[in-house]
Amino acid sequence: MKTKTLYSAVIAVSIFFFMGCENENDINESGYLVPKTVDEDPSIPSIFVNGTQLHSETFGNPTNPMLIFLHGGPGSDYRNGLNVQQLAKEGFYVVFYDQRGSGLSKRHDKKSYSIQLVLDDLTEVIKYYKTSPSQKVFLFGHSWGAMLASAYVNQYPNSINGVILAEPGGLNKKLLDEYGEMSRKINIFSEVTSNLLYVDQFITGKENQHAILDYKYGISSSFTYAKGNDEGIPGPSPFWRIGTTVLESFVAISENEGFDFTTNLDQYQTKVLFLYGELNKSYGLTFAQKEASYFPVSEIAEVKGTGHEMIYFKWENVEPLVLNYLNNLK
Repeated sequence: MKTKTLYSAVIAVSIFFFMGCENENDINESGYLVPKTVDEDPSIPSIFVNGTQLHSETFGNPTNPMLIFLHGGPGSDYRNGLNVQQLAKEGFYVVFYDQRGSGLSKRHDKKSYSIQLVLDDLTEVIKYYKTSPSQKVFLFGHSWGAMLASAYVNQYPNSINGVILAEPGGLNKKLLDEYGEMSRKINIFSEVTSNLLYVDQFITGKENQHAILDYKYGISSSFTYAKGNDEGIPGPSPFWRIGTTVLESFVAISENEGFDFTTNLDQYQTKVLFLYGELNKSYGLTFAQKEASYFPVSEIAEVKGTGHEMIYFKWENVEPLVLNYLNNLK
């Protein structure tokens, strides 16, 4: 069954389901439309840091060098990055967490988010899991997560022992806009858009009605892997739940305030590994070189046979590049 046909079938079932509900309060209850978050379900592994509760789990020996995976988004989760756990077998302590307001982590008010807050969260995650002052810490960021990793070493250049950046969307507002022009465009008259507008007739979702908003955005994400997409994404990759409010918050911050994660990157003297997918027409070597130029020492590597979602679809091609980089810094 083709992606669009399957998508339409999902929409049809969703509409039927919505029409059977008495009111929006029913579908806004936790666990009704989307999975529960950690504060709603105590069986989900989590940690309490910096005034929030984050979905988190680890793999490997806690005394080994720590590798923290930073997922994309903002608002996505680490489910499609779980292949990285295989590095635990190579002598690394691999840490995953859904960022504040993302995935299965606790939701917060839309106005509460800031770049500094999520940087502080990362600081506290490191403190939570670090077992000794001499333990090395590496960051592995994908997409938005790679932007977040860059923002962190931009602010704390002496705190991280190595960084892997898999196609960061843009290290400043100018680069983000440039990348956005080349990728994820959606046709206002496409079937996907029309279906979403149809759903809006039955389910709206107000600010901070997280379950409704997350469900609706989860439906809309199918356009990213539509046939012929420029980012070279062959199909859907798994996720638990989208954090729509944090996504909207950071979009507003970007548009209203701007951002620049490059102001202090010249102070980060450790070599940084940049990864880009061979099939991502929106990124490529040229864009990787633009972003890498902000770091004093960098290495750029093409991941063959894949696009933006390289970690999920072609981990076998990503792992040797990552492992070679990490073992040289271990």
